[in-house]
Amino acid sequence: MEATSGVEEEPKLRHVEKDVLIPKIMREKAKELCSEKVQAFTKCCQDSGILMVVKCREENAALKECLTAHYTNPAFYEECKADYLKQREAFRATGIRPNQKEQRVPTSM
Repeated sequence: MEATSGVEEEPKLRHVEKDVLIPKIMREKAKELCSEKVQAFTKCCQDSGILMVVKCREENAALKECLTAHYTNPAFYEECKADYLKQREAFRATGIRPNQKEQRVPTSM
């Protein structure tokens, strides 16, 4: 069967890809983009100990705001979806997952 239009068909995504794998990429990228706020919150928690719930409210609010801004951005979702599709295509071509490429064999035993 031939496609009647010249536009490429959108790749089909499974439920697990839409609801688990792409959001996982979004979380990782958002943490990188909000790394300054993540570090500030982490430092506050380490310095405050048990009282972190009370003392780190400002840092927590700033971190949540930054992460939520990325999670609710449709362009960011599409960017992460494109990254996932590239990873999926590379896996289908090579059979090697992206995280397996990063693993190194120890040089000394």
